[in-house]
Amino acid sequence: MPWGINRRRVVTINDGKPGERSISMACMHCTDAPCAAVCPTSCFYTTADAIVLHDKDTCIGCGYCFYACPFGAPQYPRVGNFGGRGKMDKCTYCAGGPQQDNTSAEYRDYGSNRIAEGKLPLCAEMCSTKALLAGDGDIIAQIYRERVQQRGYGSGAWGWRTAYRIEVRS
Repeated sequence: MPWGINRRRVVTINDGKPGERSISMACMHCTDAPCAAVCPTSCFYTTADAIVLHDKDTCIGCGYCFYACPFGAPQYPRVGNFGGRGKMDKCTYCAGGPQQDNTSAEYRDYGSNRIAEGKLPLCAEMCSTKALLAGDGDIIAQIYRERVQQRGYGSGAWGWRTAYRIEVRS
């Protein structure tokens, strides 16, 4: 991946104050991805593993996907005037792109295809706190359930009440 490309954003709440929290934001690989719904060139597609990817050769860099995504996952690779920022880039879940697996073209445009190599996405593998997990959804859900039961909702487990300080109606 080229230097300066950030496929995960870190949002800090209460920066430098007591109670500071950081939240890692990336593509959530939505079932009905809003980025795909608004793309005028239909460059977004979903793999058999339910990973939402995009084809940089088809992308025109209009930015509609950035505005449609509730997580701000699609990003321009460069800062500058409109048209000079390049085509969109987003988290690939380390699954490469539309080119054949593990080719030099795929690596150049999308980075390493760790999924084809049988590995976890790099963010999950390198996360020192193990806050980012990857793999079978049922196993991950069970791990998070156990963490919430062990820690409790008030001592660090994030939810709507904690993040937004609002009441949630059931």
